[in-house]
Amino acid sequence: MKAYFSLLLFALLFLSSCMKGESVDLIIHNARIHTMVDGDDKVHEAIAIRNGKIVEIGPERQILNKYSADEYIDAEKKDVYPGWTDAHGHMMNYARSRISVDLIGCQSFDEMILRIEKYQSKYKRPFIIGRGWDQSLWGDEMPTNEKLNELFPDIPVCLFRIDGHALLANDYLISKANLIENYTEDSELHDGGHYESADGPITLSFLANNDSEIDLFRLMPPTGVFVDNAMNPILEVLPDFPQKELAESLMEVQNELLMYGITGVHEAGLNDKDFKLFRRMVDKRKLKLNIYAMLLTTPENVKFAKKHGYYRNNNLYVRSFKVYGDGALGSRGAFLKHPYADRHDHSGYMVTSRERMQEIFDLCQLTGYQMNTHAIGDSTNRIILEMYEKVFVYNPDHRWRIEHAQIVDPADFNLFSASGAIPSVQPTHATSDQRWAEARLGEHRMEGAYAFNSLLEQSGVLAIGTDFPVEYIDPFKTIHAAVERKNGENFPSEGFRAEEAITLEECILGMTRWAAFASFQEDKIGTLEKGKDATISMFQNPVVSKSTFNANFAELVLIKGKKVYSAE
Repeated sequence: MKAYFSLLLFALLFLSSCMKGESVDLIIHNARIHTMVDGDDKVHEAIAIRNGKIVEIGPERQILNKYSADEYIDAEKKDVYPGWTDAHGHMMNYARSRISVDLIGCQSFDEMILRIEKYQSKYKRPFIIGRGWDQSLWGDEMPTNEKLNELFPDIPVCLFRIDGHALLANDYLISKANLIENYTEDSELHDGGHYESADGPITLSFLANNDSEIDLFRLMPPTGVFVDNAMNPILEVLPDFPQKELAESLMEVQNELLMYGITGVHEAGLNDKDFKLFRRMVDKRKLKLNIYAMLLTTPENVKFAKKHGYYRNNNLYVRSFKVYGDGALGSRGAFLKHPYADRHDHSGYMVTSRERMQEIFDLCQLTGYQMNTHAIGDSTNRIILEMYEKVFVYNPDHRWRIEHAQIVDPADFNLFSASGAIPSVQPTHATSDQRWAEARLGEHRMEGAYAFNSLLEQSGVLAIGTDFPVEYIDPFKTIHAAVERKNGENFPSEGFRAEEAITLEECILGMTRWAAFASFQEDKIGTLEKGKDATISMFQNPVVSKSTFNANFAELVLIKGKKVYSAE
């Protein structure tokens, strides 16, 4: 009975203090709040929110005595962080992947064919698009299209490699692409890609520099695989899914991101068609995530940037261009200073010419946009960093980014600080590529590979993402890869290049405060402090890093004070 009256007295006092306090919309209390503010190492207990903004953070007693709220949430000691951002993802690619044939993890070409047949038996589409094959899982030999031609002689079939930098097409689709005309007349396709033939890879530069390129093309026809710029004629004639279906799939992508506590994405490359879809969905309040969109330099997007400058529409923010410097390491398109260790006649290539790079450089200075350049190989990283140095001289706060920065010559690490470039990295690439990276690079180049700690020492910040759907969307696998240097199966036991690990705090900073800085949004998001957006992620389990991977999910997600996800 005495315990009952004590509890009743506490409740009355609590209600009395709430009635007298300053009014707010929401109080989260009994929490473990990590503000991620520089210099604030305290774990706070409560936060008050009004009109989508943070009013105050502090001890539970102080917040509960000072404010009365329309709603109270007992966090039950759960970890609360600023909403996490995936600083390099592809929502549109993932939306398309979800309605394509899922080829991720296929252990053989025969398994690929089986999945395609099951998919087409169920959906009976007028075209087939698949995503996710990886030839390194079945011996590293590129597939050929004979079986596709046999099974699907009269509909387009296009199957994208896991990195999106190579595809396998059937002859029906290839015939629609007018390859001879495109490869021999389009000057922009004369370098930066190759196709596979029965005699091996045929680079576009080889075709372009040979007087009898048409005869050579006929003598060495494609076996179905096209890499980097060689894909462009195929992509131009490839059908796309209906806009309604893409929009529905995009909503599913958003729900999955929220489930992991991801409140924002740096969308790494939108063409004008997809950019229009994003704007429509934001206008209709369907896309709720904070989207920082990097535009591809299509004519329409360039025209848009020149007309509108920095563009903000509610939760959509645009002030950057995405540029492709080279291809991917897995498909040997990354541009290296020296030949590949497993292919001595080839060192990769730039997929955007230096002349075009200079044009984009000038465009970014004209519009004030970031230049965010995909750079995998050590040669590409050097070229782009030297270019960025020019803008650093008169604008040290340009915040131009290197997307991936996977292979860097150790002699060039200092160029990150000299140029002011922000490394935008995806830790799970390291733990996925570890199976074959040394075979591609050779032991001598591994010192500068996936070197996140070295990059952080030079730049002082890292923008951290996943590159989904190339990698898993799960940020806790990102943490495991960054801190423990292991994949989700906890391999390797000692960690892959463990000397390049970063701390748990540094990894979370890369998804909060540093990600906000890398997108010019530090005034609104990235930390929890008075006056900023109440964009918050609360997690079901403690956010920790251990030697073995432990799954975790969001318990509650707020964007600008509004509940957008609850585990309930």
